Amino acid sequence: MKKQLKISLFALLLGLLTSFAPLGARAQCVMCKSQVEAARQEKDDYDVTGLNRGIVYMMSVPYLLMGAIGYFWYRRSHAAKKGRS
Repeated sequence: MKKQLKISLFALLLGLLTSFAPLGARAQCVMCKSQVEAARQEKDDYDVTGLNRGIVYMMSVPYLLMGAIGYFWYRRSHAAKKGRS
């Protein structure tokens, strides 16, 4: 019972902390933001969709790699368990 209480309190605390995190978050890092602002000052019709797509692309690659590694690790561990049984 104590273990469940600790897990519940931890989940509640984690939920509270993450609920306040987006308040100060920005979509772009400081360097990207300064580059966009500088480019907007030079050109009036500066389109930032390419920059945002690039950020999403760079963000998605590590998640895809880790997901693939996790999937193959999971498959291999279950194949090893079936082989031992």
